[in-house]
Amino acid sequence: NPLPWPTDRERPGPECYCGQRGCIETFLSGPGLARDYRAATGNETGAAEIAKLSDTDAEARAALERYTERLARALASVINVLDPDVIVLGGGMSNVGSLYDRVPEMWQAWVFSDRVDTRLEQNRHGDSSGVRGAAWLWPKGDGG
Repeated sequence: NPLPWPTDRERPGPECYCGQRGCIETFLSGPGLARDYRAATGNETGAAEIAKLSDTDAEARAALERYTERLARALASVINVLDPDVIVLGGGMSNVGSLYDRVPEMWQAWVFSDRVDTRLEQNRHGDSSGVRGAAWLWPKGDGG
């Protein structure tokens, strides 16, 4: 899935494992944030460290702001199609607390309604909640 409403700076986008360029995952993941920060600064820094640095470092803050805005665009496209009651973030970037206030503030610019009732929530079982949920779906007693 391509990043919605890409800017000229985002085109054609990073190469994705799927063979395409500019897919959402290439931007909206810990490695995507680290890649963006590296492109801006030349520094090899992990996503968790960038998030911590964003309180005191202008380049880290700018990278996290670009990430936040991209996440708002991506989630706005989900809201436009599905109108969910809630969106729950998973993965390592779900630990970045500022996303839960900033993304809903931003996504209105791309939602096709004058009102958004969708809530953005942090997962309840840690950044591997998706894996845990998938394990619960495994059929019991099939021997596989």
